[in-house]
Amino acid sequence: MKFTNGLKDGLPIALGYISVAFAYAISAINAGFPFWFPILVSVTNFTGTGQFAGTNLIAAGAGILELITTMLVINIRYTLMSVSLSQKMGGGFPLWQRALLSFGVTDENYAVAIRSPKKLTFGYLTGLMCCSFCGWVGGTALGAALGDVLPRSLMSALGIALFAMFVAIIIPAARDDKKVLLLVAMSTAASCLFYFTPVLNRLSDGWVIIICSVVCTAIVAFLFPKKENGTDAGGGQNAGDAGGNAPPEGDSAEEVQK
Repeated sequence: MKFTNGLKDGLPIALGYISVAFAYAISAINAGFPFWFPILVSVTNFTGTGQFAGTNLIAAGAGILELITTMLVINIRYTLMSVSLSQKMGGGFPLWQRALLSFGVTDENYAVAIRSPKKLTFGYLTGLMCCSFCGWVGGTALGAALGDVLPRSLMSALGIALFAMFVAIIIPAARDDKKVLLLVAMSTAASCLFYFTPVLNRLSDGWVIIICSVVCTAIVAFLFPKKENGTDAGGGQNAGDAGGNAPPEGDSAEEVQK
């Protein structure tokens, strides 16, 4: 798989990133930041949700601990994505290449790369991530440049792109998986609880995100533990295999597992 193949697969992602990055730059300008700030953030960070949340927390005067914890909760999923991608990369990737590619792991890049039927190469992943990264930075620069030109009403309306992005992410997943639907419902209810309860609404947005994300995810994980094939919820062997006994005569291993 070549660099050009990665560029081709990354082009639709780049086009989709432009509008969201444009909205991010507009929101940063509206929050009072200079035009270079959102561009600098997009160049040094490649995480849309994290950038939106982080910029809003900085604008609100959040402390460094709150900012770091929020970014950790929001972006920790990229660790799991990186581990998954490494299984398709194989050997021959030196540390500097892995470190470079880790910067470009996003939800969309991961979704495209993991579906590839072939082994992932450094050239392909570089092309995929470079193309999408250029779309993200280009959209941010465009939004920052037009921030002082476009009417205030139009800039405010563009902020709906963030909510549209979230809806586009959660609706398909919630429709296909009832556990995700439950998680979305619980998170929404928890957010409303913090917003409308007199004492709880004094917490800053950053801590609300942290508490709702960790607590709701932990509850759903506890209620619906993922079971591996051939193991129980505790990770042990099936009762019939606990002593290492062979399957009963006349039954195949596949039939016993069923």
